[in-house]
Amino acid sequence: MNKEKKRLTSASGSPYYEHENTQSIGPRGPLLIQDYVFHEKMAHFNRERIPERIVHAKGSGAFGKLTVTNDITKYSKAKIFNKIGKETKVFVRFSTVGGEKGSSDTERDPRGFAVKLYTEDGNWDLVGNNTPVFFIKDPKKFDDFIHTQKRDPKTNCKSPTMMWDYWSLNPESLHQVLILMSDRGTPFSYRNMNGYGSHTYSMINAKNELIWVKFHFKTQQGIKNFDAALAEEIRGKDPDWAQRDLVQAIEKGDFPKWNLKIQVMTKEQAKTFRWNPFDLTKIWPHKEYPLFDVGVMELNKVPDNYFADVEQAAFAPAHVVDGISYSPDKMLQGRILSYPDAHRYRLGANYEQIPVNKCPFAVNNYQRDGYMRVDGNGGSNPNYHPNSFDNIVQDENYKIPPMELDSNIADWYDRNEPGEDDHYTQPGNLFRNVMTEAEKKNTISNIIGAMKGIEGPKRNEIINRQLCHWFRADVGLGEAVAKGLGVDVEAIMSELGMK
Repeated sequence: MNKEKKRLTSASGSPYYEHENTQSIGPRGPLLIQDYVFHEKMAHFNRERIPERIVHAKGSGAFGKLTVTNDITKYSKAKIFNKIGKETKVFVRFSTVGGEKGSSDTERDPRGFAVKLYTEDGNWDLVGNNTPVFFIKDPKKFDDFIHTQKRDPKTNCKSPTMMWDYWSLNPESLHQVLILMSDRGTPFSYRNMNGYGSHTYSMINAKNELIWVKFHFKTQQGIKNFDAALAEEIRGKDPDWAQRDLVQAIEKGDFPKWNLKIQVMTKEQAKTFRWNPFDLTKIWPHKEYPLFDVGVMELNKVPDNYFADVEQAAFAPAHVVDGISYSPDKMLQGRILSYPDAHRYRLGANYEQIPVNKCPFAVNNYQRDGYMRVDGNGGSNPNYHPNSFDNIVQDENYKIPPMELDSNIADWYDRNEPGEDDHYTQPGNLFRNVMTEAEKKNTISNIIGAMKGIEGPKRNEIINRQLCHWFRADVGLGEAVAKGLGVDVEAIMSELGMK
């Protein structure tokens, strides 16, 4: 430790002595406005909290690396993948989704899984969750959905009625709701869960050939979840359980690792896939589209300052690099706009100059000014293009190839048109074919417990509407939930034409 003494100074660097006593007229007299250090301390204190994230407010983060283990250059020309053994620095932020900063780490909630990769072609942000699907497939629904996960505008309390009313009116949410109600909704730790890019992205190779791709991070620590009772117990004992677990594991050298894998679909396969391959509420079955190994991600350093790195980290699906691009996934298209916009509001127009967000390689553009510009602001260089003075050039090697579109008609398409209206097959397959008997039992119990919280004059209507979705996904699931809620099973099945 450096034992050299350092003088206490104001923010402007002026040394001062009185740090705890405010200047006053006599020992009991009124304070003097000229005690600037007092004003500076209080003014900064009043501004220590930047706006909380609307979603993913509470999170944990760590630095590490991605090491390439397999050759995928036939799919992508991205420099990050151009050599086996290549290492790229990463920063990963895990989070709950619906809770505020003071909420518990063991709440029943999806978990954010955001990865920032510092590549020589710029930062690539792979921003996903610990689930491969999401509640909705059109970004226009996002604010309404999130409102149901927050607080009732009258009571300022969380409302199961709001949640189930919305979910029952949006059957596309069923796949994600089923996952949420399973024990995967309460993971043991951030180290013991998978991560998914969730969206469909594209990869482009050196021949400008395009394929569709999904990204998966498979934990090497093994999947481990709390059951509902233990999650509730830990919530009361240690609401920062996941944060503490991650910090302690890394600091004792038990570095968590994930295997990065991809699924690949050709443009021809996408045209004949029985579901919309760009629908965020759907998966690509692994038997048809197997996982290919890409690399290993390791987290090995806890940030020295939580606020500087974890709180100020800003991830955006808009940030892709040469060889990796977008798709017609409607939720992805919406996030391309909304995520950077949220960061500019929360952190300012120059949020990408904050060290955790800053590309460690060359950044050359004509953006100037704005709050908290601290990098010299371009100096005396021109702030316009083209110009006759600088040597910034447009490199044709990074020109994005054109994307072929299936239609030239712009419209507000009905999301329940053929090929878009199957909200039940995949949740049913998940319940019947993937879950163990113990997992099924816990999931049913969790659904019953959650739906018992529905209140008010519309209670029966909301419950019956949601039960219809459970029955359509799997009759056994529907029957078990209906019985647990004391609902007439035969009446529901008759309504659905199942008897």
